[in-house]
Formats: sequence, C-alpha cells, structure tokens
Amino acid sequence: MAGREVEAVWVEKYRPTSLAEMVGQDAIVPLLRSYAEKRSMPHLLFAGPPGTGKTTAALALARDLYGPEWRQNFLELNASDSRGIDTVRTTMKEYARTSPFGAVGFKILFLDEADNLTSEAQASLRRMMERYSTSCRFILSCNYSSRIIDPIQSRCAVFRFRAYPTEAVRTQLERVAQGEGKKVTAEAMETILTASAGDMRRAINLLQLAGTHAETVTGDTVKEYATTPLRREVEGMLSAAMTGSFLDARDRLYRLFSERGASGEEILRAIHGYLPEIAESVLPAREKVRLLEYLGEVDFRLAQGSSDRIQLEAVLAHLAAGRPTGK
Repeated sequence: MAGREVEAVWVEKYRPTSLAEMVGQDAIVPLLRSYAEKRSMPHLLFAGPPGTGKTTAALALARDLYGPEWRQNFLELNASDSRGIDTVRTTMKEYARTSPFGAVGFKILFLDEADNLTSEAQASLRRMMERYSTSCRFILSCNYSSRIIDPIQSRCAVFRFRAYPTEAVRTQLERVAQGEGKKVTAEAMETILTASAGDMRRAINLLQLAGTHAETVTGDTVKEYATTPLRREVEGMLSAAMTGSFLDARDRLYRLFSERGASGEEILRAIHGYLPEIAESVLPAREKVRLLEYLGEVDFRLAQGSSDRIQLEAVLAHLAAGRPTGK
C-alpha cells in the first residue's frame, strides 16, 4: 500500500478535495462555495487554459455538495474521446434522465473539453439541458468558450479561469514538497514557476519528475526535465536574431525543439512574454506593437496546423532583417 502511494501521480494525490482547499481563482471559488451551501446551482461553463483548476473545481464542488454520496451523483465524461451526437443521445441522456441519489434534488454531469463536441452534438446537448434540468445539472469545461454555441452559453453561468498567479503555484508546490519530504532550492522553485507559466498541473508534474530520484530538487535537475523553453534560452535566441545573426538564432531555435523538446506554441508564448520587457534601445515601442501583432498571426497559423519550425523561423527572420511586421 505504501509503495502505491509513493508511485501515485502527485497531481491527483494532492488535488484539493474541497473548495476550501483550493488556492488561486479567488473570484470563482467563493461563488461555487455558495452553490454548495445552498444546494442549488445553474448549469455551469468553465472556460480557461489547461491546468487552471477547472476539473478540480468541478470535483470539489461535487464533494462539497453531496458529501460521501458524491460518486453516485457525479458523472465525468471527456468530449475529446466521444465527440459525436451518439454519445450525447445515449450515455449522457441515460444518465441525465435518472433520479438523483440522496437529499440534493439533482445530479451533476461534468463534460470535460466540451469545445471538442461537434455542432450537431452541441445542439442535441442544448436540448437535453432544457429537458432534464430538474434532475441534472451540467458543468461544461473548455479551453475556448468561443467554440461553444451561443444557446448553450446563454443557459450557463460562465466562469473564466485564468492562469494561476505565481504565489498560488508556489504555495501548492511547497505543500506538495513538504508532503513528499522533498527540499526545493530557491533556483529550482523559480525555474518551475517560470516553466509552468501559471499551469498548476505542469508545475506539479515537473516537481515530481525532478524529485523522483533525489531528496533535494535543484535548478539543474529541473532544467533537465523542463520542456518549456526557459527565459535565458529565449533571450539568447532573440538577442541573436535582433543583432542580425539569423543562423545563430535558428540553431538556438532548433535546440529548443530537439534538446528541450518544446512545442511551437510554448516557444511562441515565451517570446510573447519576453518582448514587452526589451529595452527601447533594442526595439522601439512602435516596432514592439507591430511585432506583437505579427506574433498573433503566427499563433493563429500554428493553431490551424502550420509547421512549427517554418513559422518560428519566419519570426526570427523578420527580427534579423529588422522587419518585425513582416512587411
């Protein structure tokens, strides 16, 4: 039993079991706690980036609402696994139409990654939310609320989850480290906070990777496992590009892909976060604005499936040529 506990995924092991235990999202948690206290709630829509507590909030709300009977009144489905209309008409319908167990007058159906549902499936889901609202409440979770049809959004209380503030991530990491008997150096903590960029899941997973075979987690150990490009590496790449050394900048970009294992989206996010802090002598304010606008276009292309390397090489080429707008 003890062996299993040590091998457990820390994200799940230290997931808050009550809304009172959640850190961060201070504008959302109090409202959810009021729903649990009143034993009444509307349909909910949780929108926000990955790792910001959407699933945790849904599970904690169910535990606070139903107590020991929460499993009998809570069903979790992932729309990315079954995104068609048949799933809505069968699995969801069968669950929504049955009576709740216990004193609370409704059950909860939690649909994760609801923005992956087809438009036909969402239309069927909207009808189901109307028909079975007395016996079942729906909590929909998504990364992009714009992909949820308006008729569903209008029937839900929308909660927008934001990336966790640094101190909230730090507090949770310290709690996890203490629970696992690990020492985390100041450099390691700062490296994790930078690499996770407000994603609690990523931060805890990185801490577990770095602390698996050592009692003390150091900055060097974290860097071995961090897939997100670190600030120093991004600064070096951009500095090379802005001084006209395109080939050097491209080599640094390739190392981020091959050695760091970073994705195009992660590298672009790191570039976006660093550019506003560049001194005026390096890049004038007007050029910063134009470049940030261009980065938005690149982000859209990546989301549409364009090549990571080609798009980011283009960003470096524009910087090296002194044409951040690409014009």
